[in-house]
Amino acid sequence: MTRNISYGASPLLASKTPVWRSKFIVAALAFAFAGLAGRAAYVQVFGNEFFQRQGEVRFARTLELPANRGRVLDRNGLILASSVVAQSIWAIPEDVDKNDPQLPKLAKLLEMSLPELRKRLGPEDKTFVWVKRQVDEPVAKEIAALGIKGVYQRREYKRQYPEGEAAAHVVGFTNVEDRGQEGVELAFNEQLSGRSGSRRVIKDRLGRVVEDVRDVVPPVDGPDLQLSIDSKVQYFAYQKLRDAVREHKARAGSVVVLDVRTGEVLALANYPSYNPNRRQNLSGEQLRNRALTDSFEPGSTMKPFIAALALEKGLVKPTTPIQTAPGRLAIGGSTISDSRSYNVLTVNEVIQKSSNVGTVKMAMQMSPREMWESYAQAGFGQKPQLPFPGAVSGRLRPHKSWRPIEQATMSYGYGLSASLFQLAQAYTVFARDGELIPVSMLKTDDTVTGAQVFSPAHALSVRKMLEMAAGPGGTAAKAQTMGYSVGGKTGTARKQEGKGYADKKYRSFFVGLAPVDNPRIVVAVMVDEPSTGQYYGGLVAAPVFSETVQQTLRILGVQPDISVKPQIVTEVVEESF
Repeated sequence: MTRNISYGASPLLASKTPVWRSKFIVAALAFAFAGLAGRAAYVQVFGNEFFQRQGEVRFARTLELPANRGRVLDRNGLILASSVVAQSIWAIPEDVDKNDPQLPKLAKLLEMSLPELRKRLGPEDKTFVWVKRQVDEPVAKEIAALGIKGVYQRREYKRQYPEGEAAAHVVGFTNVEDRGQEGVELAFNEQLSGRSGSRRVIKDRLGRVVEDVRDVVPPVDGPDLQLSIDSKVQYFAYQKLRDAVREHKARAGSVVVLDVRTGEVLALANYPSYNPNRRQNLSGEQLRNRALTDSFEPGSTMKPFIAALALEKGLVKPTTPIQTAPGRLAIGGSTISDSRSYNVLTVNEVIQKSSNVGTVKMAMQMSPREMWESYAQAGFGQKPQLPFPGAVSGRLRPHKSWRPIEQATMSYGYGLSASLFQLAQAYTVFARDGELIPVSMLKTDDTVTGAQVFSPAHALSVRKMLEMAAGPGGTAAKAQTMGYSVGGKTGTARKQEGKGYADKKYRSFFVGLAPVDNPRIVVAVMVDEPSTGQYYGGLVAAPVFSETVQQTLRILGVQPDISVKPQIVTEVVEESF
């Protein structure tokens, strides 16, 4: 049965509703729509920039397009440093399954333990973490093949150094951000870096690019940098230095080779060294560019400067006799000694025999100011003009504070300090007819002009003395080089320890030039703390000089200037400190 219901009879419909209630509801709805319209207007018109900015913060990213760092080349165009593509591994930790069976394989490929990998995947930031930067391309491909969720790769550039340990202190290295940290990489970082580009994109939460939002600014690659270094000379010098340090169980050593025509640095080697391609657990001993950063008392290598100044002042001639007997000289309560008594020696022989007494007698005829000015003009006490990190200026005290005994000891290399590089540059005075030439780490084919320190005639006279010192009867017969005439001076200096000098710690060095009549190169060698019983510069450093000179001149195409004769050196080397 159908039941009829009369809705019009409902008492609710019969009740009277206040008019204000309906008006209130309508007004409320109107205000609500007005508020929504106002909010929409604010978001889309008045506050649009703010909300656009907030949207970009969450989804838009500016990707840096790294510039390819310029290569470092030797003087012949051989690569000393270059950039290669390397993938860097990153992850979104919250997306990575910590129990993924592929994680042990990933850890092995990344050369880390599984606990270490899991620790890296559990940082406070759950959206991004670097797992490992700059892995080799084959490893990156194996990692990609694992297909681990939440692990991704980013393309970067990695520096490679083909010459390894031999050129490490010259070239230096960069960090994972491709910024120079040592050597040429640091000194010329801005030039090599180029200019990075950029790309503005929208990314999703997985880091995938969804859309480009503006034009790409392309990167500008860094230009190549060509050094004056000859990689063949560099490698050979390093090899011979390394062998000498190991043979004499020394602490360290350095070699510097300069081209005296152009002022170019052909080689600058140190040992111990390091492999810039693998820099784990490096020590300061390995990183120090000792040829530039270490200063020491140069010992007898300063005697030729005293002889040159005495000639310049007209105090002596090369054949002027000087009485050195009995091999001792008292000054201000101190005694200066030779290794033995030589009696009367000419100025030539004073340098040949390395007589302390003869050198002091020449020096004490000069004023301290004259000696100081001569040393300063030769570059001592001044930082080498090289754009290279860590180069030291050495120490040359003002002449006004010199006491007589200090003037005496400074004449044979005690009481002042210099780096091996400063010594090498200073000896260009004798190789370039009295000129101190500027030096360069960059390739140049121009002949340089230097500052005149001594007259050409007196520089030539000292060069002949250096030839005698490196020949029979001198202190460095082992500096002789097959096919080429050489000249140079030994040095053997006690090492400072506390306020005095150590009894059994020495630095052995030799600085010389070749060929004598028309010098092309200056080579300086230093060996620190030889400990096998031999410590004289003529026995420890001179052989390294000999082999480096011979190889360098051959590489440069310099014709031999003396006939090659088999020689056996049986002479006992004596040297004054």
